[in-house]
Amino acid sequence: MSEMISVRLDEDARRALAELEATGLSRSEAVRHGLVVAAQRLRDRQRLIDEAAELAADEVDRAEAAEVAAMMEDLRAPW
Repeated sequence: MSEMISVRLDEDARRALAELEATGLSRSEAVRHGLVVAAQRLRDRQRLIDEAAELAADEVDRAEAAEVAAMMEDLRAPW
């Protein structure tokens, strides 16, 4: 399904659109591409946040990380 929208672009958005159009994309393709990429980045960011929260709640993982940090500290050269 195709849907038309109308937007007002600020200067940053105008520059970004010009950069995308300079790659050979049409104006419509550039806008569609930008929307898809922005949404994917939001999903990726949320996945990383969720993964970090899961790891932070994992006591076994935190204990292992502390062990590795202690070993690394023991191996560190003295100043």
